[in-house]
Amino acid sequence: MNKTNNTSLDTTVSEFILLGLSHPPNLKILLFLVFFIIYILTQLGNMLILLTVWADPKLHARPMYILLGVLSFLDMWYSSVIVPRFILNFTPASKAIPFAGCVAQLYFSHFLGSTQCFLYTLMAYDRYLAICQPLRYPVLMNGRLCIVLVAGAWVAGSIHGSIQATLTFRLPYCGPNQVDHFFCDIPAVLRLACADTTVNKLVTFVDIGVVAASCFMLILLSYANIVHAILKIRTADGRRRAFSTCSSHLTVVTIYYVPCIFIYLRAGSKSPLDGAVAVFYTVVTPLLNPLIYTLRNQDMKSALKRIATGRGATDENK
Repeated sequence: MNKTNNTSLDTTVSEFILLGLSHPPNLKILLFLVFFIIYILTQLGNMLILLTVWADPKLHARPMYILLGVLSFLDMWYSSVIVPRFILNFTPASKAIPFAGCVAQLYFSHFLGSTQCFLYTLMAYDRYLAICQPLRYPVLMNGRLCIVLVAGAWVAGSIHGSIQATLTFRLPYCGPNQVDHFFCDIPAVLRLACADTTVNKLVTFVDIGVVAASCFMLILLSYANIVHAILKIRTADGRRRAFSTCSSHLTVVTIYYVPCIFIYLRAGSKSPLDGAVAVFYTVVTPLLNPLIYTLRNQDMKSALKRIATGRGATDENK
């Protein structure tokens, strides 16, 4: 199934074959149903958060929940870039993806994924200001600044995705065209290049490493200051409430960063666990985010209760 004629990109491959995850043939229908249900729940859960933040005046006036709404929007799109194509692997449909489709999938997965990294950092910074600088918080983190920071995260993510896609697909691909993965990702695609990929692997390692490490270090720095400030709170109830505002974010950061580090920061090495780990951060994590933020966040639960009972935020305050 090797097709040609992609001469503008100096390559002979015009489509790739996504091999997907290895699985017993008799489990195809079950796996299709499981991942289809996960995808639907992911879309519904994140849409629920997005609509709740938009509909509740108490939430959409606070930067923390503006950022949470943006995260839900990102999760919906990130899941949609990868999961529908992944589900097709469990059907009789063709596993071929056009060359341009592979470029687009790699670009958008890294664009949205890195934007999430930047967004998690902004969320940590927001919690730092709210807990460590409570009196100055309304001035230091207002709605306008929050929107500017979010826009900056989107632009930085787009630049990162463009760099990765350009570096990967500037190489010639002359066959074979079978991608040993369930989506077009850098390590799997680079193995098919008909040229030396040492520079690509090095730049990819450094680029993704700088983005991930810098964001992660800023998050750790923010939470180190947060913990220091919380320990100064005299009452146990005050400490509990302060920790509760951060626990959801820390949980999400952990389940997102650990799999990404395992996949991208191993200097090109391949592991049998790569596929399972990739499923976790591309398929499962977008599903867990709305569950974590609704089940462990009192403001979200209260907002959902107000919406469900038809009461506004102003009614609750009367």
